[in-house]
Amino acid sequence: MWRSMLYVPGVDERKIRKSTRVEADAVILDLEDSVPQGRKDEARNIVERLLRELEWSGDVCVRVNTPASRDGIRDLEAVSRWDRVSCLLVPKAEARLDTVYKATGRSVVAIVETARGVLRVDEVASSEGLVALNWGPADLAASLGASVEPLDTGVYTPILRLLIASAARSYGLEPIDKVYFRVRELEGLRRECLEAKAIGFSGKTVIHPSHVPIVNEAFTPSREEVERARRVVEAYEEAVRKGLGAVAVEDELVDAVHYRLALNLLRRASRYVSKGYK
Repeated sequence: MWRSMLYVPGVDERKIRKSTRVEADAVILDLEDSVPQGRKDEARNIVERLLRELEWSGDVCVRVNTPASRDGIRDLEAVSRWDRVSCLLVPKAEARLDTVYKATGRSVVAIVETARGVLRVDEVASSEGLVALNWGPADLAASLGASVEPLDTGVYTPILRLLIASAARSYGLEPIDKVYFRVRELEGLRRECLEAKAIGFSGKTVIHPSHVPIVNEAFTPSREEVERARRVVEAYEEAVRKGLGAVAVEDELVDAVHYRLALNLLRRASRYVSKGYK
């Protein structure tokens, strides 16, 4: 369960070292897009060495290359012996990923970012060992022959988010929102986090350390949200004891569905506390 997942290029030792000082819930050591084709072996060697040397406060994940590729196979072999790595991210997921889980013994996050992946998202989400679904508008645009903007921040963004969130929740997975590319527009990042949270997402992948505190705050239930949820639960349960099916809370009608929504928020807040999230 991650609010923030920070990508770090696997070939950049300086940034990997710096990531140990960032309060991200998970760090993603990237062996895929941020590593040039001729430096894949070098990146694996750097990651393997630093995993033995460094400590992170959160989970450590690895984004592998496409599992069917030569580099993807080498990545899976490496991850299977890296005990510090708790999960891996599979890019351009288009089919079940059971074999990836079985080959590594690590939890899997599928990234849906191709036309075929969108059409087969239900199949992907049903994979054994999967814990979360993520999505990527840039690769999806390339797959469609489309522009990035309508998928990233335009009219189709809410549709894609609803698709990913629905598939994830249908299989008990966490939906993790896409990367925000505009590094310095922090208010835009905050708005995007709240939009994703409102549609059911529990976290976001990020590409810059400055984004982490904003993302963590946005996806953590606020004190006001928790207090209101408690009032809703208490009021509804008291109404049920009196044989009523609905009750007014602060001039708002509360019935069974609002009760379930409030319970969901309280459970999530409790899980955050149990993991030590601030």
